[in-house]
Amino acid sequence: MTHVSLPVSRQAGIAALIARANRLMAAIPYWLVALITRISIAAVFWQSGQTKLDGWQISASAIELFRNEYKLPLLDPTLGAHLAVIAEHVFPALLVVGLATRLSALALLLMTLIIQIFVYPDAWATHGTWAACFLILMRRGAGEVSLDHLIAQRRRR
Repeated sequence: MTHVSLPVSRQAGIAALIARANRLMAAIPYWLVALITRISIAAVFWQSGQTKLDGWQISASAIELFRNEYKLPLLDPTLGAHLAVIAEHVFPALLVVGLATRLSALALLLMTLIIQIFVYPDAWATHGTWAACFLILMRRGAGEVSLDHLIAQRRRR
């Protein structure tokens, strides 16, 4: 196999282009990343919670889902369905407004781990993506466009 090398001036031009692209990507503000992350992952759990409701009540099918498909150890299916519906509505709502973001991300990460371990162990790619979103939010917080940020600013004053 023959190695073809580019002229030095062409290599420098490509390196400069890559460096410029890297600077542009590094300039993406964290608040935008966090906002998109918060809203996107919140939507996944909110929509899941909505499927378990019949009006303002837990649907019978949600309880059956916990009884026959999820089969979580040591957890009554009715209690499990109620806890899931609460978690899938409260924590996503908090994420969207950016309030108690790290706590909400941790709670949903734990829920994701339970789903991964006990319910859908073959869905690791999806759950890994969710976990990455939660870990970003746990590590860096909600960002500047959030109630957490406003509260932190007021506390500093």
